[in-house]
Parts: sequence; structure tokens; C-alpha cells
Amino acid sequence: MSTFRIGRVTGLPATECWLKVTDWPAHGAAVPLTAVTASGPGPAGVGTTVVARSGTGRFCFDDPMEIVEWEPPSAGRRGRCRLEKRGRVVTGWAEIEVHGTDSGSVVLWVEELRLARLPRLLDRLVTRVGRLVFARALDEILNGRAGH
Repeated sequence: MSTFRIGRVTGLPATECWLKVTDWPAHGAAVPLTAVTASGPGPAGVGTTVVARSGTGRFCFDDPMEIVEWEPPSAGRRGRCRLEKRGRVVTGWAEIEVHGTDSGSVVLWVEELRLARLPRLLDRLVTRVGRLVFARALDEILNGRAGH
């Protein structure tokens, strides 16, 4: 499995930052050739299914994930969301945390992923590519450039 971490500091208050990083369609808008949808209880929360559909034409695959932990930030408490990947092509998990600070907030995104049929020899490459793609996506989401 490939695991990567991405951290960002932003001037956004923790609650606003949380709303941005848990805006699932915005994730799709920030990742090339990807659309993200969510369904389930409320707009988001435990039990919500998030599906990232990546690719083009007949070369597409779904990355279904289920939110298994959902704790929005509040005064003095970090926010935390954990998604478990439930697909045949992509497995693993992702965790997004938002910590409030005196001047804004800090986001920590940790993801462990495994691509089916890809030799473990390529895990380092998957880690590097994942870190680059998701760091760019997180920057776009936080800076409001990931519209939908």
C-alpha cells in the first residue's frame, strides 16, 4: 500500500475550511478527468457514500468510499473525517483533519491507497503521484478555484 500525507496552513476559520475540504464535488473539479458524487444521510456524515469516477470513455473506474467517521470542528476541537475505500480498483482509506489555530486552520490529509493489479514494486510511484495530484487538488479547494 502507498501512504502519503499532505498538510496545509490556511487563513480560513476551521468551520469554513471544513466545509471546503468536505465539499466532495469540489474534489472532482480539482482532479483531472474525475467527477465526484455523494449520496446517503444528509449532505455528509457517517454512512454517506462518496464516489469518484475517473477516466474517459470506456477507460473509467469508480472509487467508492464510505464515510465511517465524521466529526466537524467546533470550539477547541479538531474536525475529522475518515473514508474507507470500498472499490475493486482502489482500496485503502483517507483521513482529513482540520485544526483551528489563532490565525486560521491547518489541514492534514493522510491517504493509504492500493491500486488493483498494480505490482507493489510501483508503490513508491503511486505515493509520489498521489501526493502531487491530491496536494494540487487540496490547494485548489482551499483557494476556491475548484468550482462545480
